[in-house]
Amino acid sequence: MSEVTLREYGDTVSVPLDATAGSALAASRMLESAAPDPERPGYWRLRAGSRVGAVRLPEGTVLRIAPKTPVRRLFFLLGFSLDPAGAWRDSREGTVDIGAHDDVVPALAYAVERQIDTALRQGVLQGYREVAESALVVRGRLREAEQIRRHFGRTPPVEVVYDAYTADTAENRILRAAVERLLRMPSVPGSVRRRLAHQRARLADVGPLVRGQELPRWQPSRLNARYQPALHLAEAVLRGTSPEHRSGELALNGFLFDMNKLFEDFVTGALREAVREHGLTARLQDVHALDTSGQVRMKPDLVVYAGDGRTPVAVVDAKYKTEKADGYPNADLYQALAYATVLGLRQAHLVYAAGRLPQRSSEVRGTGGMRLYQHSLDLSREPAALLHTFRELAARLAGRPSDN
Repeated sequence: MSEVTLREYGDTVSVPLDATAGSALAASRMLESAAPDPERPGYWRLRAGSRVGAVRLPEGTVLRIAPKTPVRRLFFLLGFSLDPAGAWRDSREGTVDIGAHDDVVPALAYAVERQIDTALRQGVLQGYREVAESALVVRGRLREAEQIRRHFGRTPPVEVVYDAYTADTAENRILRAAVERLLRMPSVPGSVRRRLAHQRARLADVGPLVRGQELPRWQPSRLNARYQPALHLAEAVLRGTSPEHRSGELALNGFLFDMNKLFEDFVTGALREAVREHGLTARLQDVHALDTSGQVRMKPDLVVYAGDGRTPVAVVDAKYKTEKADGYPNADLYQALAYATVLGLRQAHLVYAAGRLPQRSSEVRGTGGMRLYQHSLDLSREPAALLHTFRELAARLAGRPSDN
């Protein structure tokens, strides 16, 4: 089995691929670009975009896309995005435990297996689940409509519904489905694969999920508290941006993180938590109308409101971009200006993944002093330093001095 390695937003690479695999890869849109190499027959020119991870192509080649951000820091962003309260993140490093793995899929598989092992250490969680079935004896409640429709009122069998105390709960179904998804992924180390198979055996009495159906819903409670870290991570696996791409009848099996979405979730989640310390509330993707007729809609990533929940005090948009030689795109400033104008604010904030300066600002002409701020984060910094940056920004949004 051959491997092709690309780097997030890296250089274009020419690799040997058959037409079927190349066409499937191009149709999946998981890369920034994928096209036949006009200078080398049988080769395709591939360039990665914002998605990182690994997939197995139809002809067996494994395509790996390495992130620019260190993998350990990437999983900190993921952990915080899934659970800003941080109950399941490693207390020493502020990140998900990924062992010694420095590649996305092996790290993900290791982290999920470790969390599931911790969740099941006290035994498989059981709970009550409604069961509807045909039975020879009456148990629970009779389903009269089904009895008449299926059996014309004759008995037995009888159509009944009852609450069964079972391990086949929503929580366990999610864990089992995540394990099975990981076992189908490429690049999972053999030692981790064996432990995942062991976890699947521990969940043998749990029913599988039907592909294509929505994940079962679960509610956090005291009873499933030990499961919650594993459930957050398992749902990230099952709801991942592209765990199984399809192009016609071809499946590209694997897992990819969309760094655009991950960065946006991290920034908005961290700021939403930080502004609460100042008595403010924040709403994600809050819809507002740009025009008076309400035909043109806009959705800033984060709108911060005063304690009444109705008066906007700040607007923030996250951009997973790095500053180029000629600066950030001007279009981002136009967008921020529109947000501030519609919301009646004197300033708007853009948060970028990297830049030459921690902050810069632009005063807008003809507005009486409206300012647009551009902040840059260094994602290689330690988690505590990253979160301190958001506390400083939250204090500014609240109109208060930060505690440097």
